Amino acid sequence: MDLSLNDEQKMIAESAVVFLQEKSTTAQVRKMAESEDGMDRGLWQEVVDMGWCGVALPEVAGGMGLGWRELVLLQEQMGYHLACVPFFDAVIALTPLWQSLSQTEQGLPVVERLAQSGQICVLGMTVRGDLPAAAVVKADGDALVLNGQWNQVGSGAHADVFLLPATLPCGSLGLLEVDARAEGLKVQALQTVDATRSSADVSAVDVRLTGAALLMHGDALSKLWAQTRNLAAIGLAAEQVGVAERALDLAVDYTKEREQFGKAVGSFQGVKHRAAQMLVKVETARSAVYAAAFIADTAGDATDLTYFAAQARTDATEAALFSTRESIQLHGGVGFTWEFDPHLFFRRAQASSQRMGTVEQWREQVAARLLDEPFESVAEAA
Repeated sequence: MDLSLNDEQKMIAESAVVFLQEKSTTAQVRKMAESEDGMDRGLWQEVVDMGWCGVALPEVAGGMGLGWRELVLLQEQMGYHLACVPFFDAVIALTPLWQSLSQTEQGLPVVERLAQSGQICVLGMTVRGDLPAAAVVKADGDALVLNGQWNQVGSGAHADVFLLPATLPCGSLGLLEVDARAEGLKVQALQTVDATRSSADVSAVDVRLTGAALLMHGDALSKLWAQTRNLAAIGLAAEQVGVAERALDLAVDYTKEREQFGKAVGSFQGVKHRAAQMLVKVETARSAVYAAAFIADTAGDATDLTYFAAQARTDATEAALFSTRESIQLHGGVGFTWEFDPHLFFRRAQASSQRMGTVEQWREQVAARLLDEPFESVAEAA
């Protein structure tokens, strides 16, 4: 497995670095986080205009026809610069759905209408990435009537369109397109630890929809949801790598300037060892993420990505948590103050550690599969 970047991928990563260095400075991040809206809508429009929302969409749907390796490069830089845009929820988490719908004659117009329109579309997904338990659809003549609750929907406070899973009258799972302004739909913004990312509780009371609102249903949707959770976890892991690397860079820059006993703190062996530990965790996590993205691009839709998503997710979560904590410690007394930046990345690391399943949940899932599956099938997956 060759995880080195080709020329096109290097260009994508470098362009993202240059763009976000200018557009998502920590000063701008603080300004957006402290604003009433909490989202940098100007930056979001520029992201849309540059075509980043369609990086992994097929060309027939107006996308670039690239893959998850390119997406994770962008998401890594989103984490490094704490960009206040819903790129993870509106692009990463939805790409598997857009890719699937693009393959059907009925679904392609939906993708063309929503995927790169600039509208913020988000999935009604639980924090863990599972399906909500209580959401049902009833038939009323030609109309569909939706009732349900979807808690802590990522970027829900900024959504223009919700894609909400619910149980259909026939008993199968369905995914419905619901306008955020639909009558009977309530969106309650939540206060979050990470002010650079929004969340909301969404509830529907007798929301009336047409049959065209049903985008996908049945076994196809159930299988896609499982794959979506794995791919979204890989994307979130890429963001965590960016967060971890930025925490390391902040710590290194500060300890080079801070002096004790007439010497830069960064010259002390104990400080160097701590920075080295951070670097090892960052690079280990990055390798896991790139490997998972490589498998997602090359192994086919039928491949179970659970093991690779779990590896990327656990390594990246631990790297982000460790590096942000160490960065605060290496900043000394000022590391805990609002004026310095480490706490911004610590907050993102903490909040992201609970999304798409915790490290413990991923390990339990893998352990259950290892105990239940034959050794041969596990070896093939690895």
